[in-house]
Amino acid sequence: MKPIWIVDDDESIRWVLEKALARENLATRSFANARDAVAALEHETPQVLVSDIRMPGDSGLDLLQLVKQRHPGLPVIIITAFSDLDSAVAAFQGGAFEYLAKPFDIDKAVELIRRALDESLRESSIESGPADTPEILGQAPAMQEVFRAIGRLSQSNVTVLITGESGTGKELVARALHKHSPRAEQPFIAINTAAIPKDLLESELFGHERGAFTGAQTTRRGRFEQAEGGTLFMDEIGDMPFDLQTRLLRVLSDGHFYRVGGHSPLKANVRVITATHQNLEQRVRDGLFREDLYHRLNVIRLRLPSLRERREDIPILVRHFLVQSARQLGVEAKRMSDSTLAFLQQLELPGNVRQLENLCNWITVMAPGQTVEVKDLPLELTQGQDGATHAAAPAAVVETAMPQHHGVVQPLAPPALASSPEGWLSLLELQAAGMLSSGQQDVMDVLGRQFESALIRTALKYTHGRKNDAAIRLGIGRNTITRKIAELGIDGAKDD
Repeated sequence: MKPIWIVDDDESIRWVLEKALARENLATRSFANARDAVAALEHETPQVLVSDIRMPGDSGLDLLQLVKQRHPGLPVIIITAFSDLDSAVAAFQGGAFEYLAKPFDIDKAVELIRRALDESLRESSIESGPADTPEILGQAPAMQEVFRAIGRLSQSNVTVLITGESGTGKELVARALHKHSPRAEQPFIAINTAAIPKDLLESELFGHERGAFTGAQTTRRGRFEQAEGGTLFMDEIGDMPFDLQTRLLRVLSDGHFYRVGGHSPLKANVRVITATHQNLEQRVRDGLFREDLYHRLNVIRLRLPSLRERREDIPILVRHFLVQSARQLGVEAKRMSDSTLAFLQQLELPGNVRQLENLCNWITVMAPGQTVEVKDLPLELTQGQDGATHAAAPAAVVETAMPQHHGVVQPLAPPALASSPEGWLSLLELQAAGMLSSGQQDVMDVLGRQFESALIRTALKYTHGRKNDAAIRLGIGRNTITRKIAELGIDGAKDD
């Protein structure tokens, strides 16, 4: 993580902030004037910049303006002894993260810097993305057609609609289109419109101004701004709320949009690639998707084949995923016997490539030998085709982006693994590796909630729903378990 820069002509202010941040194990770098900070920006950037307004030479507002031109995602906190309205308005109009008047409480200042730091790390994670586009494997004729289409579109900025069943690799194709386009050096930003609550999706896409709604404590850039000059990939576009479809159509039509709560139009220089597993034509007929937006998105359509249409690719995909999974866990890669590969090739695998990848992750952890036979596969695969329809995430594997419906967190692993600490710890590591490699930013929060939920649910089962007894057995307080049950949406608890 990069250091926090402090720009203030008052040495005592610099010293106090340096010491307070050092106690938080946060690195700092200080400057006595804006000129020196500007010179340093030629070679490096901070994670957060804290600057006084009134200084000899260039002011903090001058520095703020320059930073926002060069690094729009860098949070800047303005501090000043001159807490007048004009300075505050000027700071926020210039894009400041927050405004802090001297004399300030040092603990509150550190808390504010922490919030800015979280925002900065979120921006850095989104904009950097995966270093390389994951390899798209396939020798089947259907995949060769996809590769040819990517090649034809390599020098184009045209809007592309990618269709295909869930798990066929639509985001991989979108990344490949970006990687081989003239925008390759600019950001690739991905958003799953079905995974974000309706009331938050507008802010995620277009950003919001400070005070636009309850909880909007700072101005935040949306995905369109983050993708400026690059590519915005919107997955599951068929699930976009109808009213937001109108806003998206306007952006595609005239290239301008407004932040939530904003009054100044922002120009979007963004290539839009969308994807869906749904039949958009039918959704248009059903009145669930705007026909004019459908035609805006459906300039070039690229259909991805299901794994059933490219069964000959299963052996090379299996080898790739087994090596990848073994590398993540630091173990030797397993091999599949010819009979096992033949067995997999005749399965339906409704989860497509994602299901096959999850299966290989399960095999890496759970299969007993180095050579995998049919009998080593999960029972839901070997006990008939009916069971195979539920195998998108085998019993011991949780899909990378585990859903949380209405605040209810699903357990990380089934109780069958409780007797095998090495097994569930390996799965936890595998789950974390998958989430991190996919660019997810809230890994600690998601997995932490899953872990807490699994423990509390198990304890409540053991105590027949008595939450006070469960709290004692878990070694936590009565108020803590009550709060956790409410936060995690756990049902079935009762007072002792």
